Amino acid sequence: MEIIKTPIKDLVVIKPRVFSDARGFFFETYNEERYREAGITQHFVQDNMSKSSYGVVRGLHFQKPPYSQAKLVQVIEGAVLDVAVDLRSDSATYGQWHAVELTAENHLQFLIPRGFAHGFAVLSETAIFTYKCDNLYHPESEGGIIYNDPTLNIDWGIPADKALISEKDTKHPLFKDLEKIF
Repeated sequence: MEIIKTPIKDLVVIKPRVFSDARGFFFETYNEERYREAGITQHFVQDNMSKSSYGVVRGLHFQKPPYSQAKLVQVIEGAVLDVAVDLRSDSATYGQWHAVELTAENHLQFLIPRGFAHGFAVLSETAIFTYKCDNLYHPESEGGIIYNDPTLNIDWGIPADKALISEKDTKHPLFKDLEKIF
């Protein structure tokens, strides 16, 4: 596997070693020993999966301490634009975001450490999205930033009039109004 650094410290893309032939392909989606050897030390305790249709934007979400979560995300079917926003107040990249296109064909994974908000937009007709978390979900610890925050100015890769947003995600605060919690 290859670890691809992003401009934001600790935020990495993982390119697995894929074995392909006429029958299809095989790759390890996770191997704790190999990931630890590569410097990825999170201990994952929960796996989640979602299926969404074109234009769905989920996020920007995070879990507040002490229940914050690191996530290892990937796409099983379709394509998404996956976005992470640095919320670590002592970070040189505080308030910056990075996006990567995750597809069933490129097999890329995105490691989002604790202290980041996370979201994605579905670019294909449908997408199946999976993620590992290093802490259990606690609904009372939910936090978020409005997906169309003007300060962050994220280009989700879909026309604004085609975006499908949950009611909950339309009520998150602006980035500038977010309490510094990380």
